[in-house]
Amino acid sequence: MDKDHIVKSYDEDLRRLENMIAEMGGLAEVQLAEAIEALVRFDTDAAKEIVKKDKKIDALEMEIDDFIVKLIALRQPLAEDLRSVITGLKISSNLERIGDYSKNIAKRTTTLSQSSMMPTLVKGPIGTISRMARIVQEMINNVLDAYIARDADKADDVRAKDEEVDQLHSSLFRELLTYMMEEPRNITPCTHLLFVAKNVERMGDHVTGIAEQVHFMVHGQLPDEERIKGDSTSTMMVEPPELPIGDASE
Repeated sequence: MDKDHIVKSYDEDLRRLENMIAEMGGLAEVQLAEAIEALVRFDTDAAKEIVKKDKKIDALEMEIDDFIVKLIALRQPLAEDLRSVITGLKISSNLERIGDYSKNIAKRTTTLSQSSMMPTLVKGPIGTISRMARIVQEMINNVLDAYIARDADKADDVRAKDEEVDQLHSSLFRELLTYMMEEPRNITPCTHLLFVAKNVERMGDHVTGIAEQVHFMVHGQLPDEERIKGDSTSTMMVEPPELPIGDASE
């Protein structure tokens, strides 16, 4: 077979891999947006559709995995080409997890729609969750651009952006715990909102993982600097409000 033909065919394989990753990333980004929209509107029908749509992301991940295995076996890529192929494998895994978290949010939306939440919960915490999600959507979009363009600097910017998501998550964690201590009826909806917020925070972590893989693909090593973590929920303590005098004896 002509050498030029082999090279051209191999380049086409790499472009196909990029296109599949971009398609999967686009689906994950849309699924996140739709999951948050369903949450804001308590749209159970939309939430159920999101759960079904996640199968498409799962199927695309399997397709990418099979394609990469065949690509490695047939082309035996080396050096930078091998890094590109392995990076594609890891990116698809991270995108699949992002899709799973969106599906989880949709499932909790169905449960939350059955509870009578006070207006503060609708306007406050859900608004913060929406803000977190918008940042993560932007991160997904930018990290995919960085992957296609082989732009490590842009990937590093995405990596740094995750700190903002972490900080919002920590603030919301404290707020929801306070609502739960003030009113027992808030415990169930607030618990579900805590899980929803954690789902969005974890999506940010997975996008950060993709950014680190893009950096590796370009430079041959992971970033030297420790990623700044703004999530303090693992060590956070919130003291319950003091009871009025006389309540303890009742």
